Amino acid sequence: MEAFEEKKQGFLEYNHRMRSYSEAVGVMYWDLRTGAPKKGVAVRAEAIGLLSTEAFKMSVSDEMAGYLAFFEEAENAKQCDPFLKRLVEENRKNYDRSVKIPPDKYQEYVVLTSQAESAWEEAKHANDYAQFSPYLAKIIAFTREFVELWGYDKHPYDTLLDQYEPGMTVEKLDQVFGALREKLVPLVKAVQESKNQPETEFLYQSFPIDRQKAFNRYILEQLGYDFDAGRVDETEHPFATGLNLGDVRITTHYKENHFLDALFSTIHECGHALYEQNVSPELDRTILCSGTSMGIHESQSRFWENMIGRSRPFWDRYYADLVKEFPEQLSGISKETFYRAMNEAKPSLIRTESDELTYNLHIMIRYELEKDIIAGKVTVEELPALWNAKYEEYLGITPPNDTKGILQDVHWAGGSFGYFPSYALGNMYAAQFEKTLRQELPNLDELVAKGDFAPIRGWLKEKIHQYGAMKTPGELVTGITGEELNPAYLVEYLERKYKDVYQLA
Repeated sequence: MEAFEEKKQGFLEYNHRMRSYSEAVGVMYWDLRTGAPKKGVAVRAEAIGLLSTEAFKMSVSDEMAGYLAFFEEAENAKQCDPFLKRLVEENRKNYDRSVKIPPDKYQEYVVLTSQAESAWEEAKHANDYAQFSPYLAKIIAFTREFVELWGYDKHPYDTLLDQYEPGMTVEKLDQVFGALREKLVPLVKAVQESKNQPETEFLYQSFPIDRQKAFNRYILEQLGYDFDAGRVDETEHPFATGLNLGDVRITTHYKENHFLDALFSTIHECGHALYEQNVSPELDRTILCSGTSMGIHESQSRFWENMIGRSRPFWDRYYADLVKEFPEQLSGISKETFYRAMNEAKPSLIRTESDELTYNLHIMIRYELEKDIIAGKVTVEELPALWNAKYEEYLGITPPNDTKGILQDVHWAGGSFGYFPSYALGNMYAAQFEKTLRQELPNLDELVAKGDFAPIRGWLKEKIHQYGAMKTPGELVTGITGEELNPAYLVEYLERKYKDVYQLA
């Protein structure tokens, strides 16, 4: 027993050391994305690559292999508590994947993606895909090489999906996306043809950024974001990063003539942060101290952004505060007019600015392109034209330039192929969770209308947040809702909401 406890302590300390490398890399990445000087990017990318590789080497070391073999031995496995058992499982999964990638190859890849993100930002501002495409070509080549090393059963994209959503496959995703598309396309059409279109021009006036910042901070405080365990900064593409339980940072991007963009991206990232600020302290400084999957993570951000932040009860409580902050811009605009304008649904070019109804079509476009990219069916040079063609096919609009088209997202620059479906999965999970939440908190709307979010945060912490990565996505969903992922709940939610907003029969 003494030997087991000694080994357990050593394994935990080993995990803590790996996590320390990851935290250092996280801070450097955050700094790179929030204002590091241009001339320092190359050296910073090298430093990120070096430290990331040290953590990578630890994850595939002989020492790690020894720990895993010890705890997987039948007699020792019986002594493992649920936390230790899960920690061993996750480290084993990472080991089996990562050991197939040579460390020098991994370091080269990390340096490349760090440089590529800065190159993407410059190319986006310059509206010049050609500036970024050489980086993208190299990243795709690396990704396809890694997929072959990792292996797959049916489709090469499956192994990438599994990184972000364990257990998800192209076959499953095609089914849920197909079911979603079948129901959403007619609803989008009905909304477009409605004679009751909301008035929206007032949303695009000048809303001073300093006042936007003040209001956004106020809303974060109201929602329960812990500023003693986080901070808010500005970046080109908003993100949240959990460095440790006491340091979960979020970023946003302000536009003077589009104040809702920053507001809802801030609430969105707050949803991510509330998840990671409320993981059980037992899991801190281990790989279990995070969301169990990107789909579940996105369910939390989309729940707060859309089902709370874009709801009528929310603005029953906060519209007067907003008018107080922007009295000139919102003069004569009723709360109902604002609510309908905020929930306008129409085809748009930018995914992060799209409405709830059409958002999933943006994801389907990226998903279909990524499948073909990884399968080697398209070239880097063909991507802009294919992107534009799919926007015309799915949304009836064509991007006028690269900035509003293929360069709008940072994900490919970071090598995050397989990530985009998480957003749509998050919408589906969120609707399914919300259905159960309403059954267990039948006064949900009243709580939101009073600005009393503590019971909601408490429910989410009890059901989801505290577990970190202790449970799989499937275990969480079935445990909370009693069934597997079901896109019908998202359809039901969207139909109810948009029939109301557009006064459809």
